[in-house]
Amino acid sequence: MTSPLHFTQGDLPAAAGVVGATARHQEALGRTLWPPASVTPERLARHYPAPTWHVAWRADEAVGAFSLLSSDPPFWPDDPPGEALYLHKLAVHPAAQGQGLAHALLSHAVEVTRSAGRPWLKLDTAATRSALQRLYETFGFERMGERDVFDFRVVLYRLPIPPT
Repeated sequence: MTSPLHFTQGDLPAAAGVVGATARHQEALGRTLWPPASVTPERLARHYPAPTWHVAWRADEAVGAFSLLSSDPPFWPDDPPGEALYLHKLAVHPAAQGQGLAHALLSHAVEVTRSAGRPWLKLDTAATRSALQRLYETFGFERMGERDVFDFRVVLYRLPIPPT
């Protein structure tokens, strides 16, 4: 039996450890998600400050991470302030993959979004990442279209967050 997850916020080094391990693992499989050099703590902090990071822990091991931003003009330029939280860099450590943790991370992001009083959780993913698109659609995200951002074609998704 695996121990339950608990979440912390603001631990950039732990988040970078998970994201970096995921990036290296995907690259080794020939499916580069993020170039490993782009997910060091210093590089991540440029766009995803420490307070935006949420880390999932199983006992004393960081097993998942994501960043939640309060605005995301490059991907969602027309959104009014306060409409959504924006999920980036969802990662499950390679040693913990295949255990349903991606859904647990998304569920936690939903709860944080609800607590923040935002009616939407939004994200983007590369248009070439069909497995990630299936993950988000299986979770209930609605595909909102595609756009080119920073020379990448991305698919935009949103999930309504009803208040409790």
